[in-house]
Amino acid sequence: MSSTAIFNEEDDIATYTIKAVDDPRTLNKILYIKQPCNTLSFNELVSLWEKKIGKTLERIYVPEEQVLKNIQEAPVPLKFMLSTNHSAFVKGDHTNFEIEPSFGVETSELYPDVKYTTVDEYLNQFV
Repeated sequence: MSSTAIFNEEDDIATYTIKAVDDPRTLNKILYIKQPCNTLSFNELVSLWEKKIGKTLERIYVPEEQVLKNIQEAPVPLKFMLSTNHSAFVKGDHTNFEIEPSFGVETSELYPDVKYTTVDEYLNQFV
């Protein structure tokens, strides 16, 4: 099972937060930052990186049962990282839901004029 996670650059989060502070459409609402271009599966992220570096990386499939076992056996700092990745990339907890308009708003719909940093652009600094 491959689910997606959302990647946001810190400056973009700040930009959306500042815009939302005085926006009556965001009053008493959760602000979701879920730009479509930045919602990727782990395999999509790796493919994007491979394209940038011009190399194919070896991919090893790890069954969910093994991931859960690794989480159980890991020391606390690693346990947190593995649990977060399991939640995002296996369970899809960051993207597998609809935003309920009565208590949530999505930034790319509210502020389509904002030029945010795509994952593709962000990765350029490491090449």
